[in-house]
Amino acid sequence: MTGPGLATGSAAAGPPLLEARGLTKHFAMYRRARAGNRGAVVHAVEQVSVALPGGGITAVVGESGSGKSTLARMLARLIVPTSGELLLDGRPVPTSARDRRGYAREVQLVLQDPFSSLNPIHDIRYHLARPLLVHRMARRGPDLDRAVADLLQRVALTPAGAFLAKYPHELSGGQRQRVAIARALAVRPRVLLADEPVSMLDVSIRLGVLNLLAGLRTEERLAILYITHDIASARYLADDVMVMYAGQVVETGPAATVTDEPAHPYTTLLLSAAPDPDRAEPPAIAGRGAPPSLVTPPSGCRFHPRCPHAMTVCAQSTPPAFDVSAGHQSACWLHAAGLTEAESRPLPGRPDGLVPSPSAPAHGKEP
Repeated sequence: MTGPGLATGSAAAGPPLLEARGLTKHFAMYRRARAGNRGAVVHAVEQVSVALPGGGITAVVGESGSGKSTLARMLARLIVPTSGELLLDGRPVPTSARDRRGYAREVQLVLQDPFSSLNPIHDIRYHLARPLLVHRMARRGPDLDRAVADLLQRVALTPAGAFLAKYPHELSGGQRQRVAIARALAVRPRVLLADEPVSMLDVSIRLGVLNLLAGLRTEERLAILYITHDIASARYLADDVMVMYAGQVVETGPAATVTDEPAHPYTTLLLSAAPDPDRAEPPAIAGRGAPPSLVTPPSGCRFHPRCPHAMTVCAQSTPPAFDVSAGHQSACWLHAAGLTEAESRPLPGRPDGLVPSPSAPAHGKEP
């Protein structure tokens, strides 16, 4: 890793297919009634970098409002970043509208809600045939019929004839999401951006969709970005995990390392809230409060108002990404060596009930 948010764990043995460097997105606010807010912006994503290698799955984890979906839409070029750079096969992505169709063939986005991502007035055959025709992947007639049937086969919706004439409302949530994935696969992309693909599904059928994504990675060498607020499913599916909070990356590393040995207090908070059938004792929530305003984000570390370990330096300076172990980084001042006594002094007025993270190192200790 060369900076905060560059996920390069065990899956990144080869060069990345898609790479983002320092992506930032600020949304302008328009409030006519309050002139004092003119010119204010929402700091949705700040300096996020990520590399997606072929055959690897990188999970982006965080609570709602952390910037996960905004990041995915910038990678899909649905949102123009305020700053930063996108590279495909190591080359900058052209920004002209003329090149957008070619980029869409390489990078496809699967949206969170299968109930609204499919048009209710068209049958399944139309949804799958449309991208094939637009991108000239098949011709009308038997060639198109075979291509559509093959797509349904790839996402385990068989026999194909039982689904072609159906409409979205006639399918279950899991079947609808499989159709959405099949539509994304129609143009034979090399990168798949899955924005919370199982969050709208029943728990009983989530595993099937996750296994489908894992199979696509193995069989077709797709580079997959898996966005989720469920760190347990990230542990199950992904090679690498990138944890985001309030638009910034706070921890990255191999999935097993991040979930078994969290180095950032926010990651510990996410894990303490995740269900674990092997946990004998009730979880100790290592933090309180709510995410900050992204219009006026806190100074220094954005997590410090909720952090049980916050020090004076946390409110003054944004922490860099410190190396915790091989391929594992945490943007937390707890991992900084050489802090002065004034910098390492606990912030006054800590909320009651904060439980220190047992995995966090002592203040100023070198990891």
